[in-house]
Amino acid sequence: MLIALIVHSPAWDMDSGAYGSLFDNLSEIFGIDSNAGLTAFPVLNVPMGGRSEGMAGAFAAVSDDISFLEWNPAGSSMLPYTELAFFHNNWIADTKVEGAAFASRYKDLGFAAGGKWLYTPFTEYNLYGERVSKGYYSEAVGILNASYNFFSGYYFSGVSAGLNLKGAFRFIPDFSNELGQAAAGSGKEQSAAMVMGDLGVLTRFNLLKAYYSRDRNASAALVLRNLGPPALGDPLPATASIALAYRPIRPILISADLSAPLNLLEIGLSESPYAAFGLSAAVTSFLSMRAGFLAKAGGVRLALGSAVSLNRVALDINYTLDLMTQFTPLNRISLGVRFNLGDQGRKARSDQVDELYLSGLQAYAEKQYTQAKTQWEEALRLNPRFDPAREGLENLQYAQDVEKRIKDMELLDF
Repeated sequence: MLIALIVHSPAWDMDSGAYGSLFDNLSEIFGIDSNAGLTAFPVLNVPMGGRSEGMAGAFAAVSDDISFLEWNPAGSSMLPYTELAFFHNNWIADTKVEGAAFASRYKDLGFAAGGKWLYTPFTEYNLYGERVSKGYYSEAVGILNASYNFFSGYYFSGVSAGLNLKGAFRFIPDFSNELGQAAAGSGKEQSAAMVMGDLGVLTRFNLLKAYYSRDRNASAALVLRNLGPPALGDPLPATASIALAYRPIRPILISADLSAPLNLLEIGLSESPYAAFGLSAAVTSFLSMRAGFLAKAGGVRLALGSAVSLNRVALDINYTLDLMTQFTPLNRISLGVRFNLGDQGRKARSDQVDELYLSGLQAYAEKQYTQAKTQWEEALRLNPRFDPAREGLENLQYAQDVEKRIKDMELLDF
């Protein structure tokens, strides 16, 4: 079922002014996709909000906060903090999207749950101006997430693989028949429920890094989203994406996602590939800004956003301009609030491991091998993947073996 929503705003007159020229130029460059609108459940293509929307959806390789849930299911096993978030997105006309999500991780296992609800008023009048039907057109999606980070260590951040299991439903109120009367059950016939899944892979690494930090400054991702059977004969908006993110200097993050829509009923009717580009900058410790550009046939999107973080609470505000194929562009605002629920003591354990390792180094330099061994073994007990402590123990064992061989040779001389 295709719902066309056209809104008009006098401030955005497409017949004159800079905005009209901008729309004309972008429309001419990116054109119109003849295969657009063939998929079901458009709510799957509407972001809840948050930092990812401020970067125009170029977030699959970033995935460093709870926004990962919509863009890359592998993100949960690399999250720095447990987060709870709520979102509100004023989408088109009277259409709203509400969302909520929770994400956490235990060691290398990440998990999350969330959902979003799209709704718009539905009122129908007959030829005599009498109201025939009313209610809300609604679509909702529930998401369960799990991911695991394989091969992580001190020198390598590992490869995270994740899965989203998603359930969606669409509710349509009853509408009139050819006699202009509400047909009982007509809405139910168009309503639908569906299950689908997302698959994602994420890894982080260092690339041309010009500053000191244990955090990797580059990442790469592969994602398949919305894989599932058709809904009442219409395919789901399945998408395959490859993404990169890079931090050339500490405050600046650049990201890019290249996506190919997949019509799983008939590949030849898939929409054209598109790209999203994002930029995020940390202005201060509590203020960050972001911008994004989605280059898509018939759906160019510009986004600006910011986040203010105080006392473990972050407020995300995004402004998005959708230059879709219609008479006027859509400008909309989304709001999000994220609660940082802590890191389950990971930072404290990391600091303790560092302290034990440095104490072991000092003891090793003073040839107090027993003490060095104790310190490094305790560091590995707290973090079995802290490779420097393991290397220290190997070097210690080698040094002790060398000393033993020297003593044995001295005894032979006598």
